[in-house]
Amino acid sequence: MENRTFYNEVLADHNLHPIHKKKLESANLIMEGVNPGCGDDIILELKVENDIILDGAFQGSSCAVSQASADIMLDLIIGRHKEEAMKLADIFMRMIKGEAAEDEIEQLEEASSLREIFHMPARVKCAVLGWHTMTELVNSGK
Repeated sequence: MENRTFYNEVLADHNLHPIHKKKLESANLIMEGVNPGCGDDIILELKVENDIILDGAFQGSSCAVSQASADIMLDLIIGRHKEEAMKLADIFMRMIKGEAAEDEIEQLEEASSLREIFHMPARVKCAVLGWHTMTELVNSGK
């Protein structure tokens, strides 16, 4: 029950007050992420220099889970090396599938609150949209 309460609080906070939902004028990597099943559509923008993610933002229309997850992801990856961001994305994806170890999940900090999504299959694609878009964007270097 405690995990569910934490999940609801984190989700509500990042949905109602997303810090990173804005246009990032200095972005040098930009990619659209779409979930055709539910209509979630985000534009992820990153500023990366010397393989360090210096800043990030997202825009678009998406559900509460998708928006909160993208905002939480950006909190976690800004200031980190691209490789570290990719490692965290891998852990997140495995956590959502119920395949990550507890010590790995702890590395996700606040993003670990979304582990409850595992029990809501219809919301999994919503939760991973921002993370999936980030990995594609970092891998493509666009």
